[in-house]
Amino acid sequence: MAIHTRQHERVSVITIDRPERRNALNHDALEDLDAAVSEAIQQSRALVLTGAGGHFCSGADLTELEDVSFTDRLAEVLLRLSSAPITTVAAIEGSCMGLGMQLAVGCDLRVVADSAKFAVPVAKLGLMVNHWTLERVARFWGEGAARHMVLTGAVLTADDAWRLGFAQVRGGLDDALDLAASAVDLAPLSQSGSKLGFDTHGGNHAEVARYEAAFARAWSSDDLTEGRAAFRERRTPVFEGR
Repeated sequence: MAIHTRQHERVSVITIDRPERRNALNHDALEDLDAAVSEAIQQSRALVLTGAGGHFCSGADLTELEDVSFTDRLAEVLLRLSSAPITTVAAIEGSCMGLGMQLAVGCDLRVVADSAKFAVPVAKLGLMVNHWTLERVARFWGEGAARHMVLTGAVLTADDAWRLGFAQVRGGLDDALDLAASAVDLAPLSQSGSKLGFDTHGGNHAEVARYEAAFARAWSSDDLTEGRAAFRERRTPVFEGR
């Protein structure tokens, strides 16, 4: 299979393994990735997404793609990844281009190795990405860098990712695992609700209502009671997500 999953304590590590294509995804690999993300959401408290053979993901496998049906399915997979209620971390080395960039911005946090290269080369291929991708690339890179990549085909480096705030940590898979592990003991309702908030647009009343419901749930939760008790008793809280 092109997608492998292993457990590292309470963190699911999902690896894209198509080294012959620098981990470019085809239809089958995309379906396997979606299944792996769905399983991780059910089984783990955090997720690390990475690639085998020195590359994260070089994009979509254009040797197999002929129409927009792949991009329609990709949009569903990206939404599942970005809306996962657990903390997600991309561990990036080597090529992170096109679809790879979409996966990277679908994650909450990014750990970037010195070898990483980033691009959104749609203008070189006559393609476009969906608005979700443009919006998130602009948010996480800054609009200037996003326009640079999309409109001129520029390839940015790990230094650029660090300088512009796209990367939260510089390092490799072990550093990504450490970052993910730092999230697993924290309050799940606070994390999932805050993720809703980050993606809420103030003018969208339905999104605001979902965030307000998550806010109310956190403030009435057993986890809040536990957090306050642990603070008073000077011990580590044990959160259960309820």
